[in-house]
Amino acid sequence: MIAATELRPSAAALLQTASLSVVKIGSSLLVDPAGELRTAWMERLARRLDELPGPVVLVSSGAIALGRGALGLDRRPRSLAEAQAAAAVGQIHLAGAWSEVWAGQGRSAAQVLLTLGDLEHRPRYLNARATLEMLIERSVVPVVNENDTVATEEIRFGDNDRLAARVAQLIGAPLLLLLSDVDGLYTADPATDPAARRIDVVDQLSPEIEALAGPLGPGGLGTGGMKSKLVAARIATDAGASVVLSSGQGEDPVGTLLAGGPATVFRAGSKPLAARKRWLRGLQNPSGDLVLDQGALDAVRSGASLLAVGVRGVTGGFRRGDLVRLVGPQGPCGQGLCAYESNEATRIAGLPSERIAEVLAEAGRGPMVHRDDLVLF
Repeated sequence: MIAATELRPSAAALLQTASLSVVKIGSSLLVDPAGELRTAWMERLARRLDELPGPVVLVSSGAIALGRGALGLDRRPRSLAEAQAAAAVGQIHLAGAWSEVWAGQGRSAAQVLLTLGDLEHRPRYLNARATLEMLIERSVVPVVNENDTVATEEIRFGDNDRLAARVAQLIGAPLLLLLSDVDGLYTADPATDPAARRIDVVDQLSPEIEALAGPLGPGGLGTGGMKSKLVAARIATDAGASVVLSSGQGEDPVGTLLAGGPATVFRAGSKPLAARKRWLRGLQNPSGDLVLDQGALDAVRSGASLLAVGVRGVTGGFRRGDLVRLVGPQGPCGQGLCAYESNEATRIAGLPSERIAEVLAEAGRGPMVHRDDLVLF
């Protein structure tokens, strides 16, 4: 559903009232075609962000783009090894530049490098959150990036739009600002369709809206384009954050927004998921599948736990507490943390609860997936 303009929560109002903001900055905004940092642009941005009422967490791309020159690359890295080497060189320069920029505002900056595993594994998730909260409490500006030096294609966020959304989810930020090379979501590609119009407010991420961005990249991951921004918007709005998508290409993008400049606002969900449910909803790498029958699906939709008796199949190899995908008769319907290892789950699938102890020769651990450990899509 596309909300009418008069109902919109303006980007300016959101920026002026947010108690905590996550701001994502793309590589093309930070690094010029010659591979040099746009330091003056960064300084203006920091001044503007420092004027906002609440603290700010930056999610900053640019490490690989900066590191290419040091490696003598006049092109994008063609291999994972090249990309990771470029990231290793560029990240230290990027962190140093942000440190100097924020020092000019009398603030300290901190480098926080995350991998997908840091937010998929519950203890590491909580540790990352505690670290960011401590930095914010001490008025230090966290500068977050994916740890590209160790991440592989199989264990990546996919893009920094999604990383920024996960960071907003992690710290409970009410606002995510995506500074991009476009000034919002359009009804069609404005480069090829003169009738294309910008959508000022997205009230709900409906299939109609998602279709405007085209398909996901290989493997279901975003590629930094509009689709990845809509994936990020869904993660953030489900977590209770409003999302502002706007162009960062001007000399003073935040100032332009505060003056009423163009943007698309994605409204926060009216019923944010509980903190644990938000974390579960954002997890990306299930280790296996549990196939549910219709009765089990109906039960979990009504708020019940998933019992072994409603599981018709088990695939994949997983340990107790690992993330598994829930697959109903019509396809994937949710995900959760399984209370049993995959071999145990296979042995007890379809059995009533009173037979679990008999089959496993030990006391059962209750439901296959407890209702507090699952989320439906």
